[in-house]
Amino acid sequence: MSDETEILVVDDEARLADLFAAWLDTDWAVETAYDGEEALEKMASSVEVVLLDRRMPGLSGDEVLAKIRDAGYDSRVVMVTAVDPDFDIIEMGFDDYLVKPVSKDELVEIVENVASRSDYESDIQEYYALVSKKALLESEKADRELADNDEYQDLCERAVELEERVDETVSEMRSHDDFVGAFQDLQPEN
Repeated sequence: MSDETEILVVDDEARLADLFAAWLDTDWAVETAYDGEEALEKMASSVEVVLLDRRMPGLSGDEVLAKIRDAGYDSRVVMVTAVDPDFDIIEMGFDDYLVKPVSKDELVEIVENVASRSDYESDIQEYYALVSKKALLESEKADRELADNDEYQDLCERAVELEERVDETVSEMRSHDDFVGAFQDLQPEN
């Protein structure tokens, strides 16, 4: 993983938030917030993954999650909490849920998984945009014009690269039993 991925760890237990941050800061850029208000202050579109405790004084994790979604942030949110899941989670807009205590390996793996979902979704959206442009040009232009156009050739190369990355990511997700989660926001109609 690259340092480009930003993670926000939100937990009112400062020592635990700092521990989670220490586990993750070798591979990611990590910020911590010790309550819901501070979490919302530190929230930015550059934050890719939020690790969020549910039970906090003041603004609860559930309320922070709702405000993150209402503000339109596209971040992945993982609830990391001592609250056992109940039916109330069905309508909540999180991407994954871990019940404390959590090991370093569990935390690192869940961050890798949800971050790769974001990468995958971005890649697949770009891939479909390129394929659409390619199909449109192919329906309007002669083969010779297409063959002689450098921009069209670059578009084709980029589409092939993205297709390979998407296929590779799908293979990796299948091996991690994480395939279904990657499609949470895509919901294609078949």
